[in-house]
Amino acid sequence: MASVLASLQLSSPFVQKPNTLFGNHTPCAATGFGFAPKVGQNRIFTFVVKATGETESSASISIVKSVQNVWERPEDRVAVIGLGFATVVAIWASINLVGAIDKLPIVPSTLEFIGILFSAWFTYRYLLFKPDREELFRNINKSISDVLGQ
Repeated sequence: MASVLASLQLSSPFVQKPNTLFGNHTPCAATGFGFAPKVGQNRIFTFVVKATGETESSASISIVKSVQNVWERPEDRVAVIGLGFATVVAIWASINLVGAIDKLPIVPSTLEFIGILFSAWFTYRYLLFKPDREELFRNINKSISDVLGQ
């Protein structure tokens, strides 16, 4: 069970002007109840919030359930193991490739310069002016609908 502890210190803008009906005590505007002891003094409130149950995102639950369903079928176990091994090998190879390219004398600075130029062009082309931003949003929405098949 998760819990959160927060302290809130109310400063003078939250305290109302003196009320003659209550003497020197004034209602605290931030809480709607309680009284500040004197005008201009700060009051500290502490809130404790506790969760009543554990929740998980539906995406993580569905991914775990789909992997469990595939793992339960005996003919798919070899494919899942092979896919996992291929993923590990691909990550290892890409890390070594990036490391090898990084050790070459002029390539990293050239690629960095190309990245800066592309970022500047993208900013000028799509982000600087409002009609271009609208075109970018249309292109993104079209691509999303194409991928999702809508």
